[in-house]
Amino acid sequence: MSDDFEKDIRVGYAFQGMTLRLGAPMRDGRVSGPATICIPLAMMNRHGLIAGATGTGKTRTLQSLAGQLSAAGVPAFLADLKGDLSGLSAPGVSNPKIEERVKACAIAFEPEANPVEFVSLTGTHGIQLRATVSSFGPLLLARALGLNETQQSVLALVFRFCDEKKLLLLDLSDLREVLRYLTGAGSAELKEFGGISTATAGVLLRKIVELEQQGADAFFGEPEFEVEDLLRTDERGRGILTVLELSDIQDRPALFSTFMMWLLASLYRELPELGDVDKPKLVFFFDEAHLLFEEASRAFLEQIEQVVRLVRSKGVGVFFVTQTPKDVPADVLAQLGSRVQHALRAFTPDDERALRATANTFPRTPYYDIPKTLTSLGIGEALVTVLGPRGTPTPVVATLMAPPMSLMGPIPPAEISERVARSPLHGAYAKPVDRESAREVLQARAEVERPAPEPAGPAGRGARGPDTVGTILKSPMARAVGKELIRGLFGVLGVSTTTRRRRPRW
Repeated sequence: MSDDFEKDIRVGYAFQGMTLRLGAPMRDGRVSGPATICIPLAMMNRHGLIAGATGTGKTRTLQSLAGQLSAAGVPAFLADLKGDLSGLSAPGVSNPKIEERVKACAIAFEPEANPVEFVSLTGTHGIQLRATVSSFGPLLLARALGLNETQQSVLALVFRFCDEKKLLLLDLSDLREVLRYLTGAGSAELKEFGGISTATAGVLLRKIVELEQQGADAFFGEPEFEVEDLLRTDERGRGILTVLELSDIQDRPALFSTFMMWLLASLYRELPELGDVDKPKLVFFFDEAHLLFEEASRAFLEQIEQVVRLVRSKGVGVFFVTQTPKDVPADVLAQLGSRVQHALRAFTPDDERALRATANTFPRTPYYDIPKTLTSLGIGEALVTVLGPRGTPTPVVATLMAPPMSLMGPIPPAEISERVARSPLHGAYAKPVDRESAREVLQARAEVERPAPEPAGPAGRGARGPDTVGTILKSPMARAVGKELIRGLFGVLGVSTTTRRRRPRW
């Protein structure tokens, strides 16, 4: 039986072309055979799942994969919730445990730092990321605001009104001004679109204030982050790893998980069709994925499923990182071809149900009792199956995961700040831009429409003022904004260069 196992694993993981190493096969708690468990680089855009209980090694698995992607010339995006992925930018440090592991995996430990770009939603620990309210769209913004379905439909109505009236929503103050206008002087204008109650508008305004108090006012605005900046390589041809530092907003999961979904939808919208490629254009690691799906509306989940299904053809791979497969909706889970499942614990009835559900997501194997194996895996061990070049799953194998070659721990905050200051992107995104948008247009409109003192002559009584609505909506800014206001996935706005300020490529 042992000979059959080693042969099946050796044949099942004997891939042609570039691969990413995962580790060495295990049987009965020890390394068995000389085969290397790996993922074909060309299959990394077929999506995947990295799962396991807290402390079982998920972070080190994605750190290892990200480092190998970079070495292969493939950029990656990673969310760093706890701050320990900053070590990707520094070479690893050997110790007896690492030496023992690399010897068991039959590889050499070759410490290497990766090219890393640190970014942040608040600008505190990285380059400031921003998105305009218009491009975020009503569905994603409703998720960030924590709106119910009724409030979400009202928000969608407000966005539609702004589209029709050519009012550009750049930041939260623009949205706040529009809501005040529609429940005041402009209430009659909304009748053709439907209606908005003062109470609902009040709820939306309070939610916006809450979001601003959480620091989101720094995130919404311009200059908007350009997704092309995720696709860079360094002078040695290594893919640049973009690490989103989230340690300062850990308590705002709706904001950062929704932002990552906006980024993924933007990649789908802006990148050209590629079809099957030898290596992906970008790999997107969606850490703490359960935060994205918790309490999500059906419409939101349907849009996630659509983005994940379609973005593969743009050369983008998505790996969800979470505790159990049940954290990911079935329609999304079905699209994840590669599985790296670290240990699960079964201390409660809920744990038992999660264990059985996880075991059922793996192909059948004569070599492992999957539920038993999942509970007996040690730290840095995982049950693995991936997609081969023909799109068929490989044999399930318990794997001793190889360690990353970068530092397994954080670098000092001062070093992160130093790297951010040296980044070629720092100057492009550091300073906010506040150009004319909905707030300025509506405030100017209110100023023009304010009653003026009657002139002394007879012509003053009953004389009509200028057509302020026509004047404002026919202004050059309004015409430019209105050229391509078309929303697609998530209501994300697809805008031309006439409506979005694109900076020169550095």
